[in-house]
Amino acid sequence: MTIAIYAGSFDPITNGHMDVLQGSLRLADKVYVAIGVHPGKAPLFSFDERMDLVKRVSAEVFGKDGERIEVIFFDGLVIDAARKFGASLLVRGLRDGTDLDYEMQMAGMNGKMAPELQTVFLPADPAVRTITATLVRQIAAMGGDVRHFVPALVADALAIKFKP
Repeated sequence: MTIAIYAGSFDPITNGHMDVLQGSLRLADKVYVAIGVHPGKAPLFSFDERMDLVKRVSAEVFGKDGERIEVIFFDGLVIDAARKFGASLLVRGLRDGTDLDYEMQMAGMNGKMAPELQTVFLPADPAVRTITATLVRQIAAMGGDVRHFVPALVADALAIKFKP
């Protein structure tokens, strides 16, 4: 069985994340969405809220294939989480050349530390390349409509978070 790990903050999960997750399901029998903790960032959504949103959106968007997705938490190196859960693939989404430069550096470092893991880059569909969770949070905080950038369940959760 091929197991992939797709790591990020997912604060919140966006249509761009969903695009990469869909590609991950084509590559692996099981995909772990690994929600990481960044010590320098305070998330808008708690881990439990993000986990719930990822699970609900995955079930809604991917149907039966959503059952192959599991959400986990990690607070160290992604390679340690991958080893813990038996993953052989590290999935990374790419929006542009800037992402590629950064992700190539990370893939090189991860490859030295964990040569048994293969990093796989999935280019984002052009329709979702401009979406970032940071911009989504900023737009939602200012009362903007984010329904073009996130699944409806996420847009509703953002509206509740930023209710005046």
